[in-house]
Amino acid sequence: MQSPNTPTPIETGDASEITRILARSFADDPMMLWLFPDEEGRADRLAQWFDVMLTHKYGPLGHCERTSAAAAFWTPPGTAEQHPDEETLARINGLLGENVARLGEMLELVGAAAPQEPHWYLAVLGADPAAQGNGHGAALLRSGLAKADAAGLPAHLESSKESNIGFYEHFGFTVQHEIRVPGGGPTLWSMWRTARGDARG
Repeated sequence: MQSPNTPTPIETGDASEITRILARSFADDPMMLWLFPDEEGRADRLAQWFDVMLTHKYGPLGHCERTSAAAAFWTPPGTAEQHPDEETLARINGLLGENVARLGEMLELVGAAAPQEPHWYLAVLGADPAAQGNGHGAALLRSGLAKADAAGLPAHLESSKESNIGFYEHFGFTVQHEIRVPGGGPTLWSMWRTARGDARG
């Protein structure tokens, strides 16, 4: 019998469950609180936000996996970056309203700081708070890193929670620099992990 924290590919029918899991996972995330400052209806907007990310961006372009209580969205190198279509832009504008300018500012800063070397990028990793501590996030992280290592490639992420830095450091990531979003925005920690050979796991 498969363990509840064994990573499996995210299927189309998983979207509703996965987006709710991620909404709960990121409910106290500084970046999400900055983009969605209004508490009323935030949980629904977060779920819709992650639905956009899954169905319009990382699902088609990336490598998305889940466990019974967590999800991870990765993009391998060479993935063609697509500009959002009108429907996607309309959904994003509808969710963020006047705060859409904050998103643009943050993406510009992140893009300027992104490493140019080919790498696997961890865009999203979140576990349901009710299941945290049961290895769901670690299992998904190991799965993606194993694929990066098999390709001989490094990995990159931005952590929007300082408390998660130690978790990523355990898997070989190191902080390269801090991205400070102005205007009262959050700090992101840009983290990098060099490729590991099979002998090192």
